[in-house]
Amino acid sequence: MRIAVFGAGGTGGYLGALLSRSANQVSMIARGENLKAIQAIGLRVESTKGDFVVRPAQVTSVPAEIGTVDTVIVAVKAWQVPEAAQAIVPLVGPDTAVVALQNGVDAPTQLADVLGEKHVMIGLLILRSFRISPGCFRHTFDSDPNLQIGEFDNRPSQRAEDLASVFRAAGLSVAIPPDIRASLWEKFCWACYSAGIPTVSRSPMGIWRQQPELRRMAEEAGLEAAAIAKANGVIVPEGFIDRFRHMTDNLAPTAKPSMQDDIMNGRPSELESWNGAAVRLGLECGVDTPVNSFIYHCLLPLEMKARGQVEFD
Repeated sequence: MRIAVFGAGGTGGYLGALLSRSANQVSMIARGENLKAIQAIGLRVESTKGDFVVRPAQVTSVPAEIGTVDTVIVAVKAWQVPEAAQAIVPLVGPDTAVVALQNGVDAPTQLADVLGEKHVMIGLLILRSFRISPGCFRHTFDSDPNLQIGEFDNRPSQRAEDLASVFRAAGLSVAIPPDIRASLWEKFCWACYSAGIPTVSRSPMGIWRQQPELRRMAEEAGLEAAAIAKANGVIVPEGFIDRFRHMTDNLAPTAKPSMQDDIMNGRPSELESWNGAAVRLGLECGVDTPVNSFIYHCLLPLEMKARGQVEFD
């Protein structure tokens, strides 16, 4: 399959390497030092499942140099999707599938607004991978990456089955859920639950999960997101808070959400797409979001600083 991976950070770099290794014709869209490193020596992976180096078929910063492909994997941060959607246009032919892998609920619609709904697919990925240096990526889970995939309009399709086969051949565990939108919203609930409180408290998993009031606030943030889903006609699968509690208790004590890592290191984060989106969407549909609002407005000054909108020490 001809695949373009748009974005070569921790997610895109690792997926691009797996898909290249399994005999797909993979083109990577990257920039800066990352682009130069991948062009020079390929994609280097350090993994609990084995280290390897692989050269993609093409590496460029200009999508038009690639032309149309069978599948585009959109692997940028959620806040980068509107710009990415415009850049992806030269890659999209009449039958191209564009897979959104972002956390949050906005990305599929943002892509569909530019490319058309028929091209867009929703992907939900569980993966722990980091770019540790230009062109080099570290995968830190012992288990295979887990992917759920489905069509924008939730219909069954052959291309979903075909893509699932390609990803499985690359080493991913893949499922096509009966309702990809319900799964999308559940993951959004998890993002609201698991990212905001540890970021506000600046504490790792092993610390904040021991504080009853912080756990209560995290659960309220997730429940607020589920109420927004319901107001939009989506029922989050029953028992999600119990699942979140189990996940919280079983993650490594040192685990931190990517939003916390970004904000604490002065980088733009996905705040607007997670807790900020809960506040915005709650206002649109009349759902109160006091905990998400507290999280969002506490972190907003740091987000604005990271984006160069304000200055302070």
